[in-house]
Amino acid sequence: MSGAAIGPIAVQFPTRVETNDELQGLFPNWDMDLIYQKTGVRARHVAAPHECASDLGVAAAERLFREYDIDRRSIDFLLLCTQTPDYPLPTTACLMQQRLGLETCCGALDFNLGCSGFVYGLALANGLIGSGAARRVLLVTAETYSKYIDEADRSLRTIFGDAAAATLIEQSARPTLSAFVFGTDGSGADYLMVTRGGTRPPEHALKPRRRPRWQSALYMDGPALIDFAVQRIPPLVDAVLSRAGLSRDEIDLFLMHQATRKLLEELRARLGIDEGKLPLCLEHCGNTVSSTLPILISDLRAGGRLRPGVRTMLVGYGVGLSWAACLWTDTWDGHAAR
Repeated sequence: MSGAAIGPIAVQFPTRVETNDELQGLFPNWDMDLIYQKTGVRARHVAAPHECASDLGVAAAERLFREYDIDRRSIDFLLLCTQTPDYPLPTTACLMQQRLGLETCCGALDFNLGCSGFVYGLALANGLIGSGAARRVLLVTAETYSKYIDEADRSLRTIFGDAAAATLIEQSARPTLSAFVFGTDGSGADYLMVTRGGTRPPEHALKPRRRPRWQSALYMDGPALIDFAVQRIPPLVDAVLSRAGLSRDEIDLFLMHQATRKLLEELRARLGIDEGKLPLCLEHCGNTVSSTLPILISDLRAGGRLRPGVRTMLVGYGVGLSWAACLWTDTWDGHAAR
């Protein structure tokens, strides 16, 4: 039975790098050492005022095509995961199709998910390929959360970074993705939210349960999100393992959305996973929302820790509330056929 496989990944960061030392100079009362201990972030990339998620996504895709000699005419479908689109309409993926010079017979759509978006995107691509609707899918994850964050917002500015990743997903001789499990709980919608930019009038907009401390358009209830993750993710991991008939010991790596170091360490402790099995990739880029997992995969491949045959579990969770996980065995050998 044929399936879908994750091929090469290209990552694009904005040029501007914002370090903890820079923030300490701007805000002397911020305890950056304590913040680093909790977040695991020393630096993050910040988009320029004119730079949108689509710009980063196009640059990542162009890098993917160039570095891995991929014929853009071979792309059958473009999936864009973003919560910072160029416009309410038209669909940003349609704009990217034109900018990338993809064929007009190529499908293109946006889906608005955050931290669980990469796993959802894999499921969509897996379905397109499994149904015969596509052979090659370009999955782009791109966010510029910085545009929603007030410069004095200590809780958000120190965590989130802007980035995009372009991932090639193509038909494989055997399945490499399996045991997908999803979850949604809209009652936690106000834990992480932006209320502007939609059609609901402000007087009727969803209100956070706790009074915002900063002026950011993006509101985050950090403690509530931590509680959500530690309650939902261990059962999610067990559900995937149960579906596959595997134990935790049979998983080589648990690749989880890179929220903060504190949260990932808490999840590792609750799951009883060895430190080496739950890698971190936050220090140089922060929480890049839907791009944390492809950035992590790219980093592990480059370091030789992720290679063909390694069995992993991919786990995404966050805004929505939304969560998803699946099993994945890497088969990419470092090359891509045109």
